[in-house]
Amino acid sequence: MSSLVSVVGVWVCYAASMKALLILGLILLPLAAHGKIYERCELARAMKRLGLDGYRGYSLGHWVCTARYESNFNTDATNYNPGDQSTDYGILQINSHWWCNDGKTPRAKNACRIQCSELRSADITASVNCAKRVVRDPNGMGAWVAWTKNCKGRDVSPWVSGCGL
Repeated sequence: MSSLVSVVGVWVCYAASMKALLILGLILLPLAAHGKIYERCELARAMKRLGLDGYRGYSLGHWVCTARYESNFNTDATNYNPGDQSTDYGILQINSHWWCNDGKTPRAKNACRIQCSELRSADITASVNCAKRVVRDPNGMGAWVAWTKNCKGRDVSPWVSGCGL
């Protein structure tokens, strides 16, 4: 009888542990599934579909090049800037001082009128819409240091080469 009680006790303990792991997994799943690392051509197709090719005179290659050097194609990327206490968010590293609200950047402007967390989604629609707002300013793509250093004045056609666009 005592061995039966032991087996039942082990089973109950095992079942409780599995239930706890399942619940923990369900709680953590949204955190793990938050962002996405795009493949180059996959990103080029998404950006083209969302209207970035030729937007304000910048070819699709310029946008893909910028995303590569800003975030390595990672929608979940963030970069804290201690100088002005702002943070850059998402695949295009859009800054919280000027463009989005993260609830912690002093004197933030939020010109795109969005929460910064929206820029970290696997769906890049919010990032593209905000990028369109950024590039309408007089600096154009010069707002992105990575574009100025790595893409401006260069042949950016290799960034969309072989993508069938």
